Amino acid sequence: MEIERKFLIKKEQLPTSLESYPHDELEQAYIITNPVLRIRKKNNSYILTYKGQGLMTREEVEFPLPQEAYEKLLTKTDGNIITKTRYKIPDGHNLIIELDIFSGILEGLYLAEVEFTDEEHAFSYQAPSWFGPEVTNENTFHNSTLSTMSISGIETLLHSLAERFN
Repeated sequence: MEIERKFLIKKEQLPTSLESYPHDELEQAYIITNPVLRIRKKNNSYILTYKGQGLMTREEVEFPLPQEAYEKLLTKTDGNIITKTRYKIPDGHNLIIELDIFSGILEGLYLAEVEFTDEEHAFSYQAPSWFGPEVTNENTFHNSTLSTMSISGIETLLHSLAERFN
């Protein structure tokens, strides 16, 4: 089970010295988006992920994939390939902030996710001051949804982000 909250981050609010934090280079694509069946390249490893329906809480199961299977499945995906760097930043409450800095067609999008062991902790979480608006309950900011957006839809979304911080 995955329990997470998601927040927009303004570029000017990004933590300094990001390279000092552990990080992964991610590439992911979707075979289906509802429910989610995703393939992901994480540095030099490959993962098949199933995610059930839901926004803050949903089922998630991951399976390792050989590189050859990833490459074959990549030809079976639809939509945009999502690329991003994920930084793992301790938040001081025994939690890890996963800060995603998107590249490629989603360059300019910055999202932070925090995963929790239960919903009680998720609901009581106090986000750091550098976090922007919460988007946990907005399907638009699920990677599976971003993968299905048209280029013009992505451009509109990226241009509208500034309004979200006012």
